[in-house]
Amino acid sequence: MYSFVPLVREYRGALCDLTHFGYVCIVNEDGEVIFSAGDPEAVVFYRSASKPVQALPVMEMCLDEKYGITPKESVIFSGSHTGEPFHMEALESILKKTGLEEEWLCMKPAAPAAVYANEERLRKGLPLRKLYHNCSGKHLALMLVQRESKERVTDYWRMESAAQKKAAEVICKVSEAKELQTGVDGCGVPVFACAMRNIATAYKNLACPDCVRDESLQRAIRAYVPRIHEHPLMMRGTGYLCSLINYDADIIGKGGANGVYGFGLKKERLGVSFKLADGTESSWPILVLEILSMLGCLTKETEERLLALNPYVIKNDNGLDAGHREVCLWQN
Repeated sequence: MYSFVPLVREYRGALCDLTHFGYVCIVNEDGEVIFSAGDPEAVVFYRSASKPVQALPVMEMCLDEKYGITPKESVIFSGSHTGEPFHMEALESILKKTGLEEEWLCMKPAAPAAVYANEERLRKGLPLRKLYHNCSGKHLALMLVQRESKERVTDYWRMESAAQKKAAEVICKVSEAKELQTGVDGCGVPVFACAMRNIATAYKNLACPDCVRDESLQRAIRAYVPRIHEHPLMMRGTGYLCSLINYDADIIGKGGANGVYGFGLKKERLGVSFKLADGTESSWPILVLEILSMLGCLTKETEERLLALNPYVIKNDNGLDAGHREVCLWQN
């Protein structure tokens, strides 16, 4: 069993009410662990934190050019979108340009995660849709890879499919992992697991493509990551960490379900991963803020964006201050 440590404490008044345990790992440009809290070899599922890596085969195969997919549209291949109008516009445009069918998506129909978008859907009496699912962009990317591989598109979700084999291959290369463990993700496709150190390495490599040994993947990263900075709202949506962090051109970052997060720093040539063992996401912003501050690369603009998420303050149901959060990983 891997050892994890306290990362964040939540207080009500002067009393510690809750402690979030987990792991943090930071690697340098050579993939060496330069800081860890908890076991850097702990194996965790990437969940949606793998999406910027899994999108690379589309760029590698030049499928965006083949179908006339715009840079903005291509970013949603990496996103966990909230079904806002601009997300749906991009997804529907991709379907039109590629000839893919919404019904081929393997997940059940869902509602938009963005409250205002779902309220608008209800007002108009519109049905649930598969495209509203936050992972639909990733699925469309997998379907394109599957079709390019001359296999039946609707089998893209199967572990033995060409699309999933390619996804595993690319994740191994970018993460510098010798092997991956697999499971089934919430959206129905395989989900891949590796050590915290490897997730940090993957984000270091996304930030520093010259560190990637595969020249084709190098080119794909160089072409793709700048698009994320140009269109960060496609990574998640309005007012979410995964969009706000990517406004900073020095940082490439993405989170996944059950508390996992990864980000890479370009100028500093570092990769960071962390995982909250209880799966919470409420502590993500405070951990990002504190880690960036510790590394000396927190800009005023990024600080202001993340502070807008109120990471240090706990509100009650009436919107009043009820407590606060503190990062405690430095005490380990």
